[in-house]
This record gives sequence, structure tokens and C-alpha cells, in this order.
Amino acid sequence: GLAGGFGMGEAVGAFMACAVLIILSGATGWFERIMNRIPMAIASALLAGVLARFGLQAFAAAQTALPLVLVMLLAYLLGRRMAPRYAVPLTLGAAVVYVLARGQLHTEALTLEWARPVFTAPVFSFGAFVSLALPLFVVTMASQNLPGVAAIRAAGYRMPISRIITTTGVATLLLAPFGGYALNLSAITAAICMGEEAHPDKDKRYSAAVVCGALYVAIGLVGAAVTGVLLAFPRELVAAIAGLALLGSIGGGLHAALKDDGHREAALITFLVTLSGVVVAGIGSAFWGVVAGALALFVQQYGTAKSKHP
Repeated sequence: GLAGGFGMGEAVGAFMACAVLIILSGATGWFERIMNRIPMAIASALLAGVLARFGLQAFAAAQTALPLVLVMLLAYLLGRRMAPRYAVPLTLGAAVVYVLARGQLHTEALTLEWARPVFTAPVFSFGAFVSLALPLFVVTMASQNLPGVAAIRAAGYRMPISRIITTTGVATLLLAPFGGYALNLSAITAAICMGEEAHPDKDKRYSAAVVCGALYVAIGLVGAAVTGVLLAFPRELVAAIAGLALLGSIGGGLHAALKDDGHREAALITFLVTLSGVVVAGIGSAFWGVVAGALALFVQQYGTAKSKHP
């Protein structure tokens, strides 16, 4: 049984109910209307806060693996200077060579096994809807899709948000019986794929997302092997490469968030609350960061426009 005493069938039913709610939020356009009311500075600060947690973990890894992190940082800086687009792969290559040379690769967990989809018939119950579907819907929209849209807009793209959200709901509805649930926009992957390193031309950066998608399919087919590869390397390597890969996106988000004097303090509050990782009522810090930033902006600016223009 799962959390709350629900079986897998009831969980799948809840995942499908969550998918219907996501479809409705996209089809009615209410989620996009909310996103349109969030100032760009707040959205950029939200994205920077989400990504900065990974940046912090990269350097916190130096506490337990200082030589490895130093090797990776040096490789990254040299890569950024000599071949900016390939800085992250070069950094990963240097880290792998270092780990192999030190004999720190643990291959015991490596197994090659094809993943097989298993159909689970949904069971619908009111208890599972209230206890699983509703919280999952709220968390998916507030903690995942919210920073996902922020990543898209921070990169300067204007996309049909409502249609995209609806599509993720339809995909979840179809794939829930096979274990695919709460599919959503990704802030972290999006930030990397839409960054300047992906391609100098904004109109051609989609190729990075296509390659990423192909890699996801490959990873899904041999899921156990990928898990084994991640376990084979020191956890500090994984944390450091994730953080270093996001440095450009973190810097870009902070620049966009703090460049406007009128929004700077509210954006900083959004950034810090999001970065804190605080969870209230089961909802992550991304949502509360936006709430705190919006509140700060409201207190600072409410009534000022009226006083300037009587």
C-alpha cells in the first residue's frame, strides 16, 4: 500500500483525477492569467531561487570531496574560457577521469535491464481524490509548473502556456496507468536547454530540447542501468555537475530580477524565500516565494500610482 493506506490502483485513479484538474486549469486559461499578473522580476527571482539550491549543493560538496570539486571547478572555468558551449561535458569528463584514477567508481550497482511498462487498472475513490489527487495537483501547479513558466519567460520566449499545460494533463491522463504521473514543465532542464550555451540563435535552441527528449527516452528504456551509473559515481560528482551546469541560468535570473530598482527588494525576497526550501502545508518554497514577493510588491506600491496621478 501507499501513503494513507491506498493501493496502487487507487493511486493511479488519483493520478488520472489530478490530470483532469491540470487539463481544466489549462483549457480554462486561469493558470496563464495568474502567470500574466506576475512581474518579470518576480518570475526571474523565482527561477534563480529554484536553481540556486543546486548551485549551493555543488559547492557544499566540497565539504566531503574538496579535490574532486576543485578539479571540476577548474575544468569548468577553463572550458568556459576556451570552449563555452562544451564547458559542462568537459567538466564531466574531467570528473570521470579523476574518479577512475582514484578508484572511486563503485560498479556493484550496475545492471543492464530493459524497462517494461506495466498496466495498472485505476480505482476511483473519494478518499484518494482528497488525500492524493488534490494535493498532487496543487503541488504540481505551484511548485513545478510555476517555476517552469518562469524559466520559459526568463529566457525571453512567449509560448501558449494554456495549451502546453493542457497537453501535460492529457499526457498524464494517458500514461498514469503505466506509472507516468503529474507530468509537468521543468524549470531546471528548461533553463539549461533555453540558455545561450544551447545555441546562439534563440530560434534554434529547440534542438537542445529534442536531444534532451531523446536522451530521456533512452534513459527510460534502461532506467535501472542509469540508476546504477548514478550510484556508481560519488554523490558529490552528481551534485557538482548539476550546480555548475546551472551557473549561467542562475546568473541570468538574478540579473533580470535585480536590474529594476522598483522591483528589486520584492524580487530579492522572492529569491530568498524560494532558496530557503521552506515547505508549508505540503507546498514547496517556489509558491511561497512568489506569494512573499507579491505581498512585498503590494505593500510597497499600492496607492503610489494614485498619489502620483490624482
